[in-house]
Amino acid sequence: MDMKLLMRQAQEMQSKIQKIQEDLAQAEYEGNAGGGLVKVKILGSGVTKSVAIDDSLINTEEKDILEDLIVAAINDAKKKSDDGSSDAMKDATGGMNLPAGFKI
Repeated sequence: MDMKLLMRQAQEMQSKIQKIQEDLAQAEYEGNAGGGLVKVKILGSGVTKSVAIDDSLINTEEKDILEDLIVAAINDAKKKSDDGSSDAMKDATGGMNLPAGFKI
């Protein structure tokens, strides 16, 4: 078995996986509820991009503010979730710094 070839293949696979993860993180997904009355767009990374609420559900003069506040609240919850996960992993690994994107 050629170790150099094996290492090169492993590096190529790692590069491909990293590219796929980056592409997935930027992919956009849309969910809806109430037959399309409420729509949410998120990125694969979990960040909320937008919220759209049908005018029939709210006071239209305040619609943009409400949608922005919902996006901010969702992203704040996501950040807190990520921070909690990070803290739990630090505890589990004894504070050892793992490479960015390293998942167990």
